[in-house]
Amino acid sequence: MASTVPGELSGKVAIVTGAARGIGRAVAETLGGRGARVLVNYASNSDAATQVVQGIRSAGGQAEALEVRLQDAATAKQLFDAALKLWNRVDILVLNAGVARFGPITGFSEEDFDQMFAANAKAPFFALQQAATRMSEGGRIISISASLTGVGYENTALYAGTKGALEQFTLAASKEFGKRGITCNCVSPGATDTDLYRGLAPAAAQEAARQRSPFKRLGEPREIAEVVAFLAGDGGRWVSGQNIRVNGAALW
Repeated sequence: MASTVPGELSGKVAIVTGAARGIGRAVAETLGGRGARVLVNYASNSDAATQVVQGIRSAGGQAEALEVRLQDAATAKQLFDAALKLWNRVDILVLNAGVARFGPITGFSEEDFDQMFAANAKAPFFALQQAATRMSEGGRIISISASLTGVGYENTALYAGTKGALEQFTLAASKEFGKRGITCNCVSPGATDTDLYRGLAPAAAQEAARQRSPFKRLGEPREIAEVVAFLAGDGGRWVSGQNIRVNGAALW
């Protein structure tokens, strides 16, 4: 059944991982507002995920929530199993879910390393593997990375390493998946005004981030979401294999 919301993504099915809050929520709401049927994946915050689903539905769209903590091949498969069972297709995959921890290289255990790579790199890799055979022809894959992979900030080695892996998976997939008409891109936000960012960054770091941009502010989740929606739509059909840094000229 096609979405009741008129829009360029009507009839499309989108999976958005980590969609209960922050950038993921904005992406889910934006895609839903443009007509896509949205699978709202979340790890644990059922109340927040329910709000996202209800918001999309109240605007006339279709959405369902799926609680899965992404960490391996089996959990990645659950995403596609659920979307295909609900709507019999997957057209858009937004790999947004992840874990962010910062600190010196000496401050992380092997368990920390494994957990962060499982969430930020391993699960997305196997989601790409699912997409290789189960996504519709002409689909769209957008991986959410981070602008800091382009610079060498102290205390970011582990997080940046996981995101760097995600970027390489996605960019290499653009060659492989392009044979089926599927585009693959990364969107790399800078400092964005979310609960997660405010919880991780001290006030001084937030102010420094504002000053790095000539606009003298943080990004907003909807500004990231609108770039994702462009890539997911018809206008993004000739954009593939790119890493788009959405950070208000704060970082190159």
